[in-house]
Amino acid sequence: MSLTQFAITNAKPRDRSYKLSDGEGLHLLVQPNGSKLWRFRYRFAGKENMLALGAFPHVSLSDARDKRAEAQKLLARGIDLSQKRKEDTATASVAAANTFGAIAGEYQTKLKEEGRSESTLSKIKWQLDDLASSLASRPIAQIKPAEILEILRRIEKSGRKDTARRLRGTIGSVFRFAIATLRAENDPTYALRGALSKPQVQHRPAVTDERELGALAQSIDEYDGWPTLRAALQVLLLTMARPGEVRLMKKPEVDLEKAVWRIPPERTKMRRPHDVPLSKQAVAVLKDIWGLSGSDLVFPSIRSNKKPLSENAMNSALRRMGYTKEEVTAHGFRASASTILNERGFNPDVIEAALGHQDEDEVRRAYNRAKYWPERVALLQAWADLLDEFRQPVRQAA
Repeated sequence: MSLTQFAITNAKPRDRSYKLSDGEGLHLLVQPNGSKLWRFRYRFAGKENMLALGAFPHVSLSDARDKRAEAQKLLARGIDLSQKRKEDTATASVAAANTFGAIAGEYQTKLKEEGRSESTLSKIKWQLDDLASSLASRPIAQIKPAEILEILRRIEKSGRKDTARRLRGTIGSVFRFAIATLRAENDPTYALRGALSKPQVQHRPAVTDERELGALAQSIDEYDGWPTLRAALQVLLLTMARPGEVRLMKKPEVDLEKAVWRIPPERTKMRRPHDVPLSKQAVAVLKDIWGLSGSDLVFPSIRSNKKPLSENAMNSALRRMGYTKEEVTAHGFRASASTILNERGFNPDVIEAALGHQDEDEVRRAYNRAKYWPERVALLQAWADLLDEFRQPVRQAA
């Protein structure tokens, strides 16, 4: 006779455990302490076995019958219920260990071992640990596109469209790493292509008028702040390097006698070594501040010789000089040099090599760090001389 809800609810505990049968192997075991446990008795390979289906009332009579039906289907297919439960438990355990946060941590370690720059690692850590923190405890194989889209939409609505797009790419990289290490089967960010609005590209402000650039160069020369900060801005303008490359410059990288600065691959955007010829003016600036640091850093922080200038130090100095962020940024110095040198007819290939840009042609990209070296030496010296020339009208007016 089948059980009823009334019979189950009113079943009272006794001195010993007893069963209430629902038929087809399903019964309710009533314990002396009052707990009521669902059990399913079955035979597999000639042996009798018992499968626990949960406790009443968390598992209702209807739920228990559904579980019995599922179990009977598996038995009909020749599946051992006991072995399947062990496998399911093991799978759940592996899934719990392979969370998004754990794999994201492994991914960041991999990038560090590959020599990615500290600034890149810092940005990725911020994206994964802060922006995507809600995914950290989730088994990576269970994360759906909708979960990721919710995070990206929230960031996008706050006005950070470019951040949302970059985060989608970073999350996708973690999933592709998980796929490569056999802990995920697909990348849910692939389905989100086109789901976010494209941000309007904002080029970094740069001074491209020669007279105005002369005034800027003169303002930098007269800057009365921290000496190494002034020198960093001068070297940045003279070398056409990136701000991050300059502020992290180390003495062992610089050969003042040979007038060359060798930037290691982990600090370049293209992840390949880049040699920068130093003009006479650049060497003079470096010699002037060489002894101010008690460490390997050429441009130490104001607060500590062991720490480099902060990421915002150079832009902050430009603001104190009276230049707004809409007028000029430290990174814009590269655009100033590129624009003016191209307008004056210098070889575009040499300019691109001096900027450390990666050639789109794989064959041409195979050249070593000395590509166009004599031409680059001449170009950087010509650029330094031009900057002196641009300063003259400013000095004469003063």
